Amino acid sequence: MFEFVRKHTKIMMILMFLLIIPSFAIVGVDGFRDIGGGGAAVAQVGSHSFTQADWDAAHKVDVDRLRASMPNVDPKLLDSDEARYVSLERLVRERVMSDAANEARLHTTDARLAFELQRNPTIASLRTPDGKFDKTRYEQLAASQGLTTDGFENRVRNDLTLRQVESGVAATAFSPSALVDVSMKAFFERREVQITRFNVSDYASKVALSDTDIEAFYQANAPMFQAPESANVEYAVLDLDAVKKSITLNEQDVKTYYEQNVARLSGKEERRASHILITAGKDMPVAEREKARERASDLLLQVRKSPGSFPEVAKKNSQDSGSASRGGDLDFFGHGAMVKPFEEAVFSMKKGDISDLVESDFGFHIIQLTDIKVPKQRTFEELRANIESDLKGQQAQRKFAEAAEIFTNGVYEQSDSLQPVADRLKLEVKNANLQRQTVSPDNTVLSNAKLLEAVFSADSIEKKRNTEAIEIAPNQIVSARITRYTPARTRPLDEVRDAVRNRLIATRSAELAKKDGSEKLATWKSAAPGNMPAAIVVSRDQVQSVQGTILKAVLRLDPVALPTWVGVDLGQQGYAVVRVNKVLPRVPAAVDAADQERKQYAQWLALAESDAYYSALKHRFKVQFKVSRPSRNALSPQVAVE
Repeated sequence: MFEFVRKHTKIMMILMFLLIIPSFAIVGVDGFRDIGGGGAAVAQVGSHSFTQADWDAAHKVDVDRLRASMPNVDPKLLDSDEARYVSLERLVRERVMSDAANEARLHTTDARLAFELQRNPTIASLRTPDGKFDKTRYEQLAASQGLTTDGFENRVRNDLTLRQVESGVAATAFSPSALVDVSMKAFFERREVQITRFNVSDYASKVALSDTDIEAFYQANAPMFQAPESANVEYAVLDLDAVKKSITLNEQDVKTYYEQNVARLSGKEERRASHILITAGKDMPVAEREKARERASDLLLQVRKSPGSFPEVAKKNSQDSGSASRGGDLDFFGHGAMVKPFEEAVFSMKKGDISDLVESDFGFHIIQLTDIKVPKQRTFEELRANIESDLKGQQAQRKFAEAAEIFTNGVYEQSDSLQPVADRLKLEVKNANLQRQTVSPDNTVLSNAKLLEAVFSADSIEKKRNTEAIEIAPNQIVSARITRYTPARTRPLDEVRDAVRNRLIATRSAELAKKDGSEKLATWKSAAPGNMPAAIVVSRDQVQSVQGTILKAVLRLDPVALPTWVGVDLGQQGYAVVRVNKVLPRVPAAVDAADQERKQYAQWLALAESDAYYSALKHRFKVQFKVSRPSRNALSPQVAVE
């Protein structure tokens, strides 16, 4: 719908992720309060100031979180000024919401906390196959975030409390059907247009350049043709994989682990069942639910009298459309795949049994157990590799902190080489060539902004010492040392003459295209030519391969008098002259699409209400940003409306 979103999907996805997913669920608002130390304030909420250190810490959390969930994300986007500023805005927003929650005396009860924890998928995954809660894994989950279980629960409680501040306002957003329909009709309104393009490539042959032109362009735009500063470096990375490689296991420990876990490692028991479902939702009136129970009871008597008829009875009577056509067959499944009452019944039955009525939120089930698949116990040698990997992983988690301390001290104490600490920890010292703006999607280590900043610091360049140990991800630290430095330099004209010529031709071709297009626009608005391209119909949801800049200009045009004209400067791509002939109503949306639009509109309206409320809170709590919002690099399209 929105051209910027369509054109910059990755950027928008990242920025929206930073804004929508509150990081206090991971590190907590309080986690940022005591990071700062000294330094000038970059933002202020009332009497509370945020320093550059607070901002850096907040952005590091955002980057780590995004890299964990989106491993292939372009590091350049994460380290952009825009992304960093979003982290600052989020940090301020969380403080404002925290102050608002305290002012309103909002609180999350123990019951609400327990309910939210139970419905959390990560917490739910900590249950064992028999349904018991694994406290050890829960403690490990909390410890992975540097917390005790009490601390983790306090974080979640705080998160829920802050959400109450905005949820009460967002929930008041009201979007009646008439308002949605009017808004969507306007949003998806169509335009019939004729587009004449003045492409840069059509003007290149008309550009004549002299050596003086090339020399002048080179002198005026020397930074375009500069070779960036670079450095050959050696670097070493300490992570869990590296610690694993240094671990030697005791053979008896491996065998003991096998004996204690062979059942789990061999696989889970699976069962195959068929069922007949008579639906009866939990909100169904009592009388109707009793009728459903009676019908299910009659069918139960029928299949118990003739067990072989179960598939046929299921086909004719089951209200589970997904399995009825297969005679009720649900295929094999293990623990955790079905709702609890259904699962408990199935795993308590013998092969061939038909259950009593089983009641769930879906209604009443009649279950026939048709098969049991018990996994074959695997031998020690079959499982050895998996067991050794598990044990090394567990030990690596415990030993990483100790190894990290050795690494951190080692790169500092013997700062002229990484080899001593690498030898001690059995790490590989690697070599690479880096530029200050290195972007390497395949190597997030070398693309890390903090590492590049440290490598290209004045001290590192001059003394060629190891950088400090830099954490680039959870359980991953790195240090690097320059072995050879090459400063930035302006390439001689003879070296870049072809590049200068091509750039100048492109620039002048674009100027010619714009001049020609502008002149045609002035002429055609009085007398349109007879050979204009065929008309097409465009809208926000039917772009017809039209460039976003053109589409935006067409849709922004006020169609008071038609036909009307608009000229669009496409920069290095040329120019376009567009005649807008008609304004057409939107194509009526299908029922499903219309329902989705209403939901989307309600979400937009709720977001607008939340933003308006937050704006009021910023004024109440005296929010000040001490640094300016970065400007976008891309220039806005130049549009001439006639």
